[in-house]
Amino acid sequence: MPHHKDVPQIRNYEATVEYCKKELGIGISFDQIHLEMEYAGRKMSFFMIDGFVKDEIMHYLMKLLSELDPDQIEPDPLTKLMRTHLPYMEIDTEDDLDKAIDFSLGGPTLLIVEGVDTVIVIDARTYPVRGPSEPDLERVVRGSRDGFVETIIFNISLTRRRVRDRSLRMEYMSIGRRSQTDICVSYIEDIADSHIVEKIKDSLSKIDTDGLPMAEKTIEEFVCGRHWNPYPLVRYTERPDTAAVHLYEGHVLIFVDGSPSVLITPATFWHHLQHMEEYRQKPIVGAYLRLVRFLAVFLSIFSLPLWYLLAVNPDLMPAPLAFIGPEEVGDVPLIFQFIIIEIGLDILRMATVHIPSSLATALGLVAAILIGQVAVDVGLFINEVILYIAIAALGSFATPTYEMSLANRLVRLALLVTTALFGVAGYVLGTTLWIIMLVRLKSFHIPYLWPFIPFSYKGFRDVLIRSPIPLKNRRPTVLHPKDPDR
Repeated sequence: MPHHKDVPQIRNYEATVEYCKKELGIGISFDQIHLEMEYAGRKMSFFMIDGFVKDEIMHYLMKLLSELDPDQIEPDPLTKLMRTHLPYMEIDTEDDLDKAIDFSLGGPTLLIVEGVDTVIVIDARTYPVRGPSEPDLERVVRGSRDGFVETIIFNISLTRRRVRDRSLRMEYMSIGRRSQTDICVSYIEDIADSHIVEKIKDSLSKIDTDGLPMAEKTIEEFVCGRHWNPYPLVRYTERPDTAAVHLYEGHVLIFVDGSPSVLITPATFWHHLQHMEEYRQKPIVGAYLRLVRFLAVFLSIFSLPLWYLLAVNPDLMPAPLAFIGPEEVGDVPLIFQFIIIEIGLDILRMATVHIPSSLATALGLVAAILIGQVAVDVGLFINEVILYIAIAALGSFATPTYEMSLANRLVRLALLVTTALFGVAGYVLGTTLWIIMLVRLKSFHIPYLWPFIPFSYKGFRDVLIRSPIPLKNRRPTVLHPKDPDR
């Protein structure tokens, strides 16, 4: 954000106050507050934002200042104020007036004292915030019910509560020339690979934009690139326990103020197929749930194109499986039936996001009518199409991360089209191109399909089967942790 070149010297009290009033829009923005007081024989100005400042703390500090005599802050007013007469733990100074003004826009209070050549920054801020509640997308049957909120300092506290490691680092950054959005890079220094940490911090520092309107999503698009690839290269979580698990493995987290989602980096394909529920049950139950989840995810991708291939090429179908073929194709070609119903489901999904919860039941009735027996009776769809689209939809809903389910949906549509155009060759070619695309993907230099490609037996075993926690005594080797043993 460009600043004026004629920034006054902070020691020039009158000019400094006028500059701050102009830059902060005092008198124009009703929530920007300027209090000009006189304490200990000196003029003092407070600049603060209504709604961000803790009233009781500011009242207490102002009461202390009002009781000062001039000789109590001599001969060094700044030192006396900072060390003796402003008893508050979050207090600092700033020599750059423009930086101080930018700080104040985030909530801290500025104190300008006549005759002092620096600005005193009092971080007595509070934000309106909802209480930590269980995230809708990551619910568990048994487990903690707290989740991240939109205030970065609360999210950091929720994480520190679970990771009481003296080498846990929370490094602050500010991104956005105009938005000045608070960012925190979190990692356990004794575990995380310093090269990954530096690469992530370097990627963040190179972000050059005026603001982050979409918070963590904007950050992802800047640091990951590959804008036309649908697969997510980072994982989102709103659960503090999930964030803590990944910190202990050697991952790096990115917190963004204003968002309840935390970015987990690096992330592979298999990270998006794991869910906390698997670790909240007995190991054998968790292993079963994971295998069922894998089956559901791959059915959501391949079941529709494969059934379509067998339906239009009955000679490919083994005799024992002849019953899965359609008895009649219907008036609408099969491929168009699939495309129509896929688009219809996406319209329904978007409608459920926008519709008030009080109308959800009515929407369900409409959906049942549209995709139910009436649609079959009028000849728009055949029964088998509805059955297999339902299987694919269930697989999408069983995918733990929303971003992965959307990417898989696009892949399913692409496979359907290539199969319809080129038959068996299209199905094989589409599947091969999909695998090649995933093999070529990397998340901060970490292969996206690891431990499948490149193959690692121990890593693949841990991915495929939910191992008992006492047996998981090694951290993922692909992260190059400084402390590989648990």
